[in-house]
Amino acid sequence: MTIDIPLIAWLERMGPRLSNAFLEGGRWKLYLQGLGVTLELTVVALIFGVLLGLVVAMIRTAHDQQRLGHRNIILGVMNALCNVYTTVIRGTPMLVQLYIWTFVIFPSQRNKVLVGFIGLGVNSGAYVAEIIRGGLMSVDQGQTEAGRSLGLNYFDTMRFIVIPQAFKNILPSLGNEFITLFKDTSLVQAIGGAEMLYYASTIGGRTFDYMPPLIGIAMMYLAIVIIFTWLQGRLERRLRESDRR
Repeated sequence: MTIDIPLIAWLERMGPRLSNAFLEGGRWKLYLQGLGVTLELTVVALIFGVLLGLVVAMIRTAHDQQRLGHRNIILGVMNALCNVYTTVIRGTPMLVQLYIWTFVIFPSQRNKVLVGFIGLGVNSGAYVAEIIRGGLMSVDQGQTEAGRSLGLNYFDTMRFIVIPQAFKNILPSLGNEFITLFKDTSLVQAIGGAEMLYYASTIGGRTFDYMPPLIGIAMMYLAIVIIFTWLQGRLERRLRESDRR
């Protein structure tokens, strides 16, 4: 009984705190609203990042695969710009980048979620570019030469031959980038974006009790990450099974 009494007392103390943080005034709706914004930020930023990263990766891969004595000046300039982009973005903290987007580049933009889309997407693009570039370089160059010998141009060769093979190699890294990006959306709260952490902090300020809302959103983050990790694992297993066939 002496072991159970402290537990019962703790539950009695936590009941009103949990009710105040999640049920009072329908506050649970705010958490769901924040979760929706967080997922939207993640998906849109990742799509933007993948598209941007794919372009950067193709430019850098095309530059690296040029034959000696056949250097393209325009491609060299574009490769240099892409190299600067990936170096700067990967070498500076995301929070600092979000502050620059908010207070330097778009100081008059009131929609902070939109700024978050741009900041997260540009940041993700630099990492995705290196992921895709590594995947493209892992495909034997003979595949590219075979496509060119069939009369395909560089982009068609990449689209129909190289990228499908590279996708299986980069899928785990892309999945990790999605998970990282999902968790990094919490940084948008620092610029005033209304996502999960923003609402949890707001509710904690109103109730003068930050522990229940913060623990609550931590569990929400964890649940989404576990679900996505499970889905990613299933997709990887299916791809491995298709290779065996």
